Amino acid sequence: MTFTASAPTARSTRRWLALSILALAQFLVVLDASIVNIALPVLGRDLGMDTPALAWVITAYVLPFGGLLLLGGRLADRYGHRRLFLIGTAGFVLASAIAGLSATSGMLLAARAAQGAAAAVLAPAALALLTQLFPDPAERTRALGVWGGVAGIGSAAGVLLGGVLTAAFGWPAVFFVNVPIGLFVLAAIPVLVSSDVLEVRERLDLPGAVTITGALVAAVGALSAVERVGFTAPLTLLLAAGALALGIAFVLIERRTAAPLIPLSVFRNRNLTVGNLVMLLAGGAMVALFFALSVYLQSVLGYDALAAGLSQLPLAGALVITAGTVPLMIARIGARWTLVASLLVVAAGLAWLMIAPADAAFLASLLGPTILIGAGLGGAFVTITQLAVDGVTGGESGLAGGLINTSQQVGGAIGLAVLATVAAMRTDSLVESGAAADVAVTGGFAWLFAGAALLSVAGAAVAAFARRGGART
Repeated sequence: MTFTASAPTARSTRRWLALSILALAQFLVVLDASIVNIALPVLGRDLGMDTPALAWVITAYVLPFGGLLLLGGRLADRYGHRRLFLIGTAGFVLASAIAGLSATSGMLLAARAAQGAAAAVLAPAALALLTQLFPDPAERTRALGVWGGVAGIGSAAGVLLGGVLTAAFGWPAVFFVNVPIGLFVLAAIPVLVSSDVLEVRERLDLPGAVTITGALVAAVGALSAVERVGFTAPLTLLLAAGALALGIAFVLIERRTAAPLIPLSVFRNRNLTVGNLVMLLAGGAMVALFFALSVYLQSVLGYDALAAGLSQLPLAGALVITAGTVPLMIARIGARWTLVASLLVVAAGLAWLMIAPADAAFLASLLGPTILIGAGLGGAFVTITQLAVDGVTGGESGLAGGLINTSQQVGGAIGLAVLATVAAMRTDSLVESGAAADVAVTGGFAWLFAGAALLSVAGAAVAAFARRGGART
C-alpha cells in the first residue's frame, strides 16, 4: 500500500505547522492517561469510588487504548491516515464531553473506555502522518524529538493541569479541557495536510484484531484481580489462561493469514523491536509513578489538588529542557546510549523517591528526585520513538505508530496493575504489624517506586545489550 497524502505538504513549510497540530493531538492523548490522577480523590468522593475502583479510572482508558492500537494503525494504513486521524479526534472529543458530564461511576468508566478506543485510532494515524510529512532522515529526527518530548510532557503536565483545573473548576474540567483543543485540531488538520490517496486496499485482519485485544484485556484483568481475590483464585486463573490461549491464537493467525494485523517480519527490524520492548517497560514505570505520586501527595502529605499539581512544575520543566537537547545527544552518541543514560537517570530519581518519609518536606525529599525523573523521561521518550520508527516504510507507518503506542499503553496498564498490587500488599502488611495508616501507605508506595526503578533499569539493559540493527543508533 502506498500513502501519498502528505507529499505536497512535505515540500512546504506548512509541514512544521502540521507537526505542531499533530503534536497537540498527541499531547491530549498522553495527557488523558495522567490528568485525572490529581482529580481522583475528589472524583472518588463525588461518585462513591474507593481506591481500587479509582485505579480503574486510569485502566479503563489505557486498556482499550493499548488493546485497539494495532487495529487502529492498520485501519489508518488501509483507509487513510488523515481520515482516521480526524475520525479518532472527533470520537475523543465526544467521549471527553460525556466523561465530564458523568453522574455515576459506571458512566464515567464507559466514557473513559470510549476515550481510549478513540485514542487508539487517533494516535497511530498521527505518528504515521509525521513520518510521511518528514521523509528526510535529519528532519525526521528533529520532528521525532518534538514528538517524543510532547509525549513525555503530556504525562508530566497532566499532573500539573489536573491540579489546577480540579482546584479551580472541579474534576469535570479535566475532561472538558479536551473539547475546545480537539475542535481546534479538527479544524486545522484539513487545512495543513492534503487528502488521502490510497492505491491498494489490503484485506483487514479482524480475527487477529479480536484475539490480540482479548489477550491484552484478559492479561490486565488477571493482574488486577490478584489484588482483589488473590493469585490462586478461579477468576485470576481463568483470566490468565484466557490471555495465554488468545495470545497463542493470535500468533497462529498472524503466521497464516495473507494480510496480518502485525506481519511478524516487521520484528526483523531490531531497532523497532528494541524500541517497543523498552517502551513496554518504561510505560509501566511511568504510569505507576504518576498514579502513586498523586495519591501520596494528597492522601499522605495532605496537599490539596492545586498544591499537588504545582509541585510537578520542576518535573515538567526538567522534561521540557531535556527533550529540547536530545537530538544533539543522539547525533553525538547515538539513540541507544542516549536512551540508556536517560533510563538510568529515571531509575536514580525513583530510587531517591522511595526513601521519602510519611512527613516528607518538598525541598528536602521530593524536589531532587522529581527533577531527575523529569530529565530522564525527556530523553527516554524521544529516543524510544526514534528507535521504534527507524527504517519503517510508508506503507507500515501506521503499524509502527500503533506498535509503539500499544507498548506504552499496555506497559502502563500492566505496570500499574502489578505495582499497585505490590503496594497494596505491602501496605496491608504494615497495617497488620501496627504501623500508622500514613506510614503504611508510604511504605507501600516505596515498594511501588522501587519496582518502577527496576523496570527502568531493565529497559536500560535491553537498550544496551540488544543487538544493533538498521541505521546507526
